[in-house]
Amino acid sequence: MATDRWLTGGQVYTQVADRLREQIVTGEFPPGGALPSEAQLCAKFGVARNTVRRGLALLEEEGLITTIPSKGRVVAAIGEQSEPYRYLAIAAELRARIERGELQPGSALPSEAELRRRYGASRNTVRQALAVLEHDGLVVAEHGRGRFVRPSV
Repeated sequence: MATDRWLTGGQVYTQVADRLREQIVTGEFPPGGALPSEAQLCAKFGVARNTVRRGLALLEEEGLITTIPSKGRVVAAIGEQSEPYRYLAIAAELRARIERGELQPGSALPSEAELRRRYGASRNTVRQALAVLEHDGLVVAEHGRGRFVRPSV
């Protein structure tokens, strides 16, 4: 299948994803390798940027690629389940503790200082992890008191 031809028809973003998936599977884009920029993909396929973004989002949902700030979209290593960022690993571990019941609804989470010591992470990394949990609705912050596991509704 020629990859230089412009794409047309319905749901073009799925065609973008299909072509890029094929290139990843055949090794044209190896694990750890960066994909072309959105602008380059727009020019290559003759589509709008939003179309490219939707196609890339499909590949990211499948776990074939990951987005890394300042680097772009990178092909994920096959079979590798590691988190690309420390804050995601910290958030995943805290989420697991909440789901196992180690941290009960209404109970206080460890302080930022305690989490920094426990994980050997910076304040910003710990805050990013906590923000993920707040965004997911697992944790609530009370100004001046700390963060708590959201009570069951």
